[in-house]
Amino acid sequence: MRLAVLDVGSNSAQLQVVDAMAGSPPLPVRAVKEHTHLGEELGEDGSISKSGIAHVTSAVEQAISAARDFDVEWLYPFATAAIRDASNREAVLDHIEDRCGIRLQVLSGEQEARLTYGAVRRWYGWQAGRMLIIDIGGGSMELAFGRDQAPDFALSFPLGAGRATREFFGSAPVPSGKQLKALRKRVESELGDVADRIIWEGKPGQVVVTSKTFRQLARLCGAPKMRKGPFVRRTLATADLARCLPRLKRMTPAERARLRGVSTARAGQILAGAIVALETLRYLQIPTVQVSPWALREGIILQHQAALTQTSELPLHPLHLSSSAAAGDAVVTTLPPRPAN
Repeated sequence: MRLAVLDVGSNSAQLQVVDAMAGSPPLPVRAVKEHTHLGEELGEDGSISKSGIAHVTSAVEQAISAARDFDVEWLYPFATAAIRDASNREAVLDHIEDRCGIRLQVLSGEQEARLTYGAVRRWYGWQAGRMLIIDIGGGSMELAFGRDQAPDFALSFPLGAGRATREFFGSAPVPSGKQLKALRKRVESELGDVADRIIWEGKPGQVVVTSKTFRQLARLCGAPKMRKGPFVRRTLATADLARCLPRLKRMTPAERARLRGVSTARAGQILAGAIVALETLRYLQIPTVQVSPWALREGIILQHQAALTQTSELPLHPLHLSSSAAAGDAVVTTLPPRPAN
């Protein structure tokens, strides 16, 4: 079965097309990215501007067109923090639905954390033992911890790289020491109870990070390029990140864009992302992390694959005691008909 996940975030709308069969890993077919720039289109009241709505709608339209071109049978469309936290969220969703024929599901931060954890757990397997995952997106940061298929706890914090840049640095190309200190203090404040909870649960056997922010930071610190494939081991040491940070602080976004692994689109927010990452790793006393190739989108795909299991192949048939969906379930939709020319 060919399915696709459409992830609409603060920086881009990303369509991931895979062939999925029960019992097999999802086979990538194509990935399509359309920029949304929603982080740049937020007003002081937290609303997405008219031009921002137009941009994201166009991005979704192009992604849906690509999904049709690749013969996608089922589409999982969802939005993360940028739309979730917008004060005019419903108006944005209505506009996209009117123009594109689909309504994006809005995932909560906790749902994002749980789905991401599920993907990372599958990638690393049970031998990883107790696992902590950290994901820094554009609008939020997610943490999840557990030893089983589902996490023992999953949390979301308003510490995304784009949000932190807007709230603490504003339009300053090179933030002041006072601005940098304020962001560090916010990270410590947000994580106040997390360290104690992790100590109580037990030290994780594996700490794994996901997201474009962490991948670019790892590459900046010497990790292999992503084009070398998902099976190449990638790590990020807290000490290496600390050594890279002083140089990032002195640079303008244009200068950061010339660094190894840093894209032009994210050069403006990579400094805030690096500070959030470093302070989180330091606060939780984590010396090094693994960089996972799987994250939220793969978590949704794997959830769908789990539902493909044929009950006739099972030794017992389940009794359905409740029809209510679990809080972390993703919503699937068929593609709307192609508009008439």
